[in-house]
Amino acid sequence: MKKKIIYLDYGATTPIDKEVLAAMLPYLKQEYGNPSSLHSLGQSAMAAVDKARMSVALFLDCSPDEILFTSGATEANVTAIHGALKQMPSGKPHVITSAIEHESVLEACRQLELQQKADVTYLGVNGQGKVQIEDVEKALRPETVLVSLQYANSEIGTVQNIREIGFLLRKQGVLFHTDAVQAANFLDCRVSELNVDFLSMSSHKIYGPKGAGVLYHKMHIPLAPLLVGGGQEGGLRSGTENVASIVGMGKAVDQLSFPHLNLINIKIRHMRDRLIKGILKKVEGASLKGSLEGRLPNNAHFTFEGVEGRDIVMLLDQKGIAASTGSACSERSQEPSHVLLALGIEPSKALSSVRFSLGKYTKEEDITKVLKVLPPAIDQLRRRAVH
Repeated sequence: MKKKIIYLDYGATTPIDKEVLAAMLPYLKQEYGNPSSLHSLGQSAMAAVDKARMSVALFLDCSPDEILFTSGATEANVTAIHGALKQMPSGKPHVITSAIEHESVLEACRQLELQQKADVTYLGVNGQGKVQIEDVEKALRPETVLVSLQYANSEIGTVQNIREIGFLLRKQGVLFHTDAVQAANFLDCRVSELNVDFLSMSSHKIYGPKGAGVLYHKMHIPLAPLLVGGGQEGGLRSGTENVASIVGMGKAVDQLSFPHLNLINIKIRHMRDRLIKGILKKVEGASLKGSLEGRLPNNAHFTFEGVEGRDIVMLLDQKGIAASTGSACSERSQEPSHVLLALGIEPSKALSSVRFSLGKYTKEEDITKVLKVLPPAIDQLRRRAVH
């Protein structure tokens, strides 16, 4: 019998909600039509895609025509960044982002630089991971076409002042993209309130299936497609739609609007605060990274003096606790986190980090066990390092 795992890695992915799975199953079995087909099976599939599109549009407070379904947030981010360059048909455009963005944003920007298709400014952050609005304003140029900033950081949970930055950029006539993957479960994502032109979401971070994502793109802004072919998704993303996963994402988004969501998040924040206080009290040399006030309610990120984060994660796994060293996309790397380095943390200390991220299935007894298991685990690793 498989042992019970205390799962504290919701920032990497979330377990699929049972109601989401139930909504998907018909489209994996009997409702298998291609949405582009004219017969009834195809039209039933298209109706399901349209219903999911409406759910996402209601959540983001936008038109369904402004919702583009993708394979995930990586594709949504890259589509926004590359697609927005269409706004400057001549000359070299300028893009602004930050040093702590997700790899999909940073790598897309690096590729633009390597191909000499754009100049890119990478903004620094303060010690809590915040981008200063004054730095955004100073970085603007006449040829700036796009600013891309994460709503909430996946590693340290820091929340950016997206609304205020968006207000500045709107006055300047500069397009604004935000990666809202980590924010969607907890923060207001209404695009009219955020003053954004593009917003990315991922299904598997909101208790939906992997393989589906969304890019909100403001009406009337030309967007160059990454994928061409049959002209699906309004000609912006060709290829047969992943109907079951899109349906699942729509159902997952519906659940974000439930009145009890705030109560769930209050409970998560309470458990997170208990975890932070307990670790700082019981583990010598533990240090919380990121802002305590301006962070996601489910995120607790620490560095532990004298021991590597990878060793902590592996030892916790042996004891039935799943955590991570940071972003799942880069966890297999031996390199220190680019996010922590941007905070000014030394590379050796950056390698000693562990992220605990809670979710709606986390229980008080899970926190109790972590606070019981973690301190002796850290002591064990430190003794091993000495010998």
